[in-house]
Amino acid sequence: MTGIKIDGKEIAQSVKDRVRKAVSELKNIGINPCLATVLVGDNPASATYVKNKHSACEEVGIITKDFKLKTETTQSELNKIIDELNKDRSIHGILVQLPLPGQLDEFATTSRIFPLKDVDGLTPHNAGLLAMKKAALVACTPLGVMEMFDYHNIELGGKNIVLINRSNLIGKPLYHLLLARDATVITCHSKTKNIKEWCKMADIIITAVGDRNKFTLTPDMIKQGAIIIDVAISKHNEKLVGDADYEQIIQKASYATPVPGGVGPMTVAMLLKNTITAASLSSQIER
Repeated sequence: MTGIKIDGKEIAQSVKDRVRKAVSELKNIGINPCLATVLVGDNPASATYVKNKHSACEEVGIITKDFKLKTETTQSELNKIIDELNKDRSIHGILVQLPLPGQLDEFATTSRIFPLKDVDGLTPHNAGLLAMKKAALVACTPLGVMEMFDYHNIELGGKNIVLINRSNLIGKPLYHLLLARDATVITCHSKTKNIKEWCKMADIIITAVGDRNKFTLTPDMIKQGAIIIDVAISKHNEKLVGDADYEQIIQKASYATPVPGGVGPMTVAMLLKNTITAASLSSQIER
């Protein structure tokens, strides 16, 4: 029996609808939510991502400010820009597009952002709050995954979840979010042995490897009725793919996300939601 498709476009639209309403409510009390983006260099993919984020903001009424810096920008020059954005009360969210050119330190850069403007949820402050179940701003992709579970009323308490990723951007935030919902979480990675056996025991598998040459999630690795969240996206045989072939996986899973059209749209939607959260938090400070 074919499982249920978790449609990221549909869920992202529901988030955008809520954000649009929140933007209107904030504007009614004199707050104009604003997101500042910083793009260093001329990486075409990064430029496209930033453009898409600006378009999404415009769609829901969020103001944007775009800062484009030359590839040769030094760390001190980038720090100065971030410091200015931190001080600017009209700006509620700051997003530095990653990856950065080699001469720049990503950790030092993201750490410099004022935590209440950290709409990517990457500062050590916000990562620490997440571990303590106190975070208001959480990394967008993990937050989007949780939104998918909520949209379909998928209960996480007591579920065995295998998470195939341990990055600061996806795996670690997701671990804490899932743990906070009383799930039992096993984190797998490139050094994990017998990963197939771990997967076969899972009620839910969240995979985010992004390289089919290194890892592919196949139907024989999941149990009947498992839920599959495919966060990965890469090019394979000239096609955009995740870690799994959706058409095969959905024949065995109870729920599954396609690629593209699954988790991807959720990332931008949750950035919009985080910007509204940041604007709301800043208004409380100012008042």
